[in-house]
Amino acid sequence: MAVFLDSKTSQNASYANSIAIPISILGTPTLVAQQTLDLSAGNANLTRVAFTGTLALQLGLLPVATNVTIGVYRGLDTSGVLVYSATENMNINLLGAQIFSIAGSDFNAPNIAGVAYTVFVSVSALGVTRVGPESFNFTAVTD
Repeated sequence: MAVFLDSKTSQNASYANSIAIPISILGTPTLVAQQTLDLSAGNANLTRVAFTGTLALQLGLLPVATNVTIGVYRGLDTSGVLVYSATENMNINLLGAQIFSIAGSDFNAPNIAGVAYTVFVSVSALGVTRVGPESFNFTAVTD
């Protein structure tokens, strides 16, 4: 039976179209969420962190084919351990916000306090804007 360790939320924007943050550097990961969990009470090789999240992006005025990559790292930056990555194409026929959602897990997470999880997004074309919502949840359990 799983035992709860910690749970945190990183929420930058609660509502649709509540922010307007351009992603200005192509292919470079942009920070969208970060949380630190206390995993020190976990059992070795039996600690898991589950995460879910959603973010909304919008193409520029001249839409072009664009890939969106979301990566979740155990650590404060991209030099940490990549525990999840997904790439999706934006629909160039949609003029408004497009929602991207993730669900993943980090198995055998370290049993220490202060384990950071960081979510980054990168895009392959200029003109993409983060428009909200942006909300990510991290929950740790152990056996």
